[in-house]
Amino acid sequence: MEVDFDKYPDGLVPAIVQDARTKNVLMLGYMDKEAVTKTTTTKKVTFYSRSKERLWTKGEESGNFLELVSIKSDCDRDALLVKANPIGPTCHTGTDTCWGEENAQEFGFLSELEEVIRSRKNNVENPDSYVASLFRKGINKIAQKVGEEAVETVIEAKDNDEELFLNESADLLFHYLILLQAKGFTLEDIVKTLQKRHK
Repeated sequence: MEVDFDKYPDGLVPAIVQDARTKNVLMLGYMDKEAVTKTTTTKKVTFYSRSKERLWTKGEESGNFLELVSIKSDCDRDALLVKANPIGPTCHTGTDTCWGEENAQEFGFLSELEEVIRSRKNNVENPDSYVASLFRKGINKIAQKVGEEAVETVIEAKDNDEELFLNESADLLFHYLILLQAKGFTLEDIVKTLQKRHK
């Protein structure tokens, strides 16, 4: 990895820290050559603190370390992307990120859909909600719906109608998300399980 530390008068380059798992940006710090060397040697993300005027390992006082996964420079060699696994909150204020955001796994629209399903589960008496009606009927009915949609997806997979296959696949995923919440889990729990298996 090549870094142009001479580009700036103070010899520091910005280092963006990203959670290796969730891909969320956690913080911004600055590194010099020594900080990069110490980070790669100890596997704990270390910066040059301009206020302390010395090397500073994130978590050296709080215990909320950033465990290094990877580090690389950008196309101009004057900025770093540090991927890390945070141990505890990253910000000194106690929040997950220095922007006050929760460092949760994000799945785009599927995360939005999970929120809708959660709200229906919390308002199970809503007579106009199909999802609420499934929660009222209980786990057996929800599991049955997942089974039915799985069979229909398999049937459509054996044919050549792509639109029907995608519609049945969407129905299967939708009902599976409902089943997950009925059991008290989310997509993030499934991702964690898959990550444990991955080698």
